[in-house]
Amino acid sequence: MATIDACLTALKGILGNLAANPAAAGLDRSLSCRLTDLEQVVLGRLNSGSVRDLTVVPDGPDVPKADIRLTMTSDDLVALTAGNLSFAPAWASGRIKFEAGLRDILRLRSLL
Repeated sequence: MATIDACLTALKGILGNLAANPAAAGLDRSLSCRLTDLEQVVLGRLNSGSVRDLTVVPDGPDVPKADIRLTMTSDDLVALTAGNLSFAPAWASGRIKFEAGLRDILRLRSLL
């Protein structure tokens, strides 16, 4: 199990690359990444080509629903950013869950 600090570093890497990509230009969306094994949720905002306001909150029913949502274990997040896990096969097998509106999915599909 990875630490929350390792997960934040990994998430900043993934989200930073996502935000800097031209396909994400003009997006202003809330983000969340639920880390099932740590029982924590990282919340943030994708806006103006960057990711802002990353905060960690305990997982629970009162966590706000973000526009773009990821769910995975901490080890899968770290493996994804290290290049040891490919997004598409992990998503297809259910190891990673990605939820967003249809417009966002279509816009971000080339990035994931």
